[in-house]
Amino acid sequence: MKIIYRGAESLIYEDAFEGQESIIKERREKNYRVKQLDDRLRKERTRKEVKLLTEARKVGVLTPKILNVNEKDCKIIMENISGIRIKEFLNSANDNDVKKVCFEIGKLIGKLHQNNIIHGDLTTSNMILKGEEIYFIDFGLGEISSRIEDKGVDLRLFMEALNSTHFKIADKCWSYFVGGYKKEYVGAEQILEKVKEIKKRVRYAER
Repeated sequence: MKIIYRGAESLIYEDAFEGQESIIKERREKNYRVKQLDDRLRKERTRKEVKLLTEARKVGVLTPKILNVNEKDCKIIMENISGIRIKEFLNSANDNDVKKVCFEIGKLIGKLHQNNIIHGDLTTSNMILKGEEIYFIDFGLGEISSRIEDKGVDLRLFMEALNSTHFKIADKCWSYFVGGYKKEYVGAEQILEKVKEIKKRVRYAER
């Protein structure tokens, strides 16, 4: 077992499942919560994430295939996607590749939003490039929602991720991304206006 990430809610590690290299996401017990409540919350969040991963694949957005779900131990066992995180890729790619990948990310998130799937943690660390295909991982904070606000918050988070992690090329990345998003999502303009509104609200709150 090789630990990849240890977070507040879950442990993510590499392990073998039926002879196949796998990634396992395990929601750990929280001793500060009443056990009955803790068990219910962890199971509900595990089920929700499995549903979102499955729904995303149904609408044409690649996610790791689910190999097994252990609801009792709140474990999701998935295929291990061997590729490069978009975070690392963007920091070393040429402009043409940056344009191509960010445009494709825009289209894929457009597909998610077109089908009311909110990722909830849109950062370039949660996207993997394998060959020419982009996989989305970690839907742990996601939900199903048709609300413009929720989609706007999703995009606002992505914008912030670009500005903090890829600040030298953030504006270009966002521009290419928006092109792809508009191409795929019929209601894109409304969501992008909401992103501007959210940005203004944040600035006002910071004053």
